[in-house]
Amino acid sequence: MTDHPTTIDETAPVIADHSIRIAAPLERVWELHTRIAGWPDWQPDITEARVDGPVAPGTTFHWETAGLSIDSTVYAVDATRHRILWGGPAHGITGIHEWTFTQDPDGDGDGDGDGTVLVHTRESWAGAPVTADRVHLAAALDQSLASWLTALKRTAEQEHRAG
Repeated sequence: MTDHPTTIDETAPVIADHSIRIAAPLERVWELHTRIAGWPDWQPDITEARVDGPVAPGTTFHWETAGLSIDSTVYAVDATRHRILWGGPAHGITGIHEWTFTQDPDGDGDGDGDGTVLVHTRESWAGAPVTADRVHLAAALDQSLASWLTALKRTAEQEHRAG
């Protein structure tokens, strides 16, 4: 059995940390995010995504973003469906990406009683390309995560209002 990371690499030269509140049910936000093959439907930066089985530890998925082809492995999925961790090497960069989803029933942004979901993501990047161009790659990662969160929020809230 292969040992997988249990969290991001806290010693990596680049770490990004972002959060967003989404006015939609936790189950809907979780489903959008973990239905990996559906990412291109709502995430404009991702042009292709496919998964080699259920979203579970050890499962590999393949995706393309910003012209880069990436193979990632799911390292952990919280049994209560509040956390997912994945990563792997891509183009000389070892990335580890953690997502957590927390229901906030007191933060009901749209008045429908469903509350809001706090989505928090952290990602670490390490490797020779990161060491060589830390500033540029840190900015690229920050932009990528901000864009991802904005697309997730827009899609979850639109579908929630329409539903």
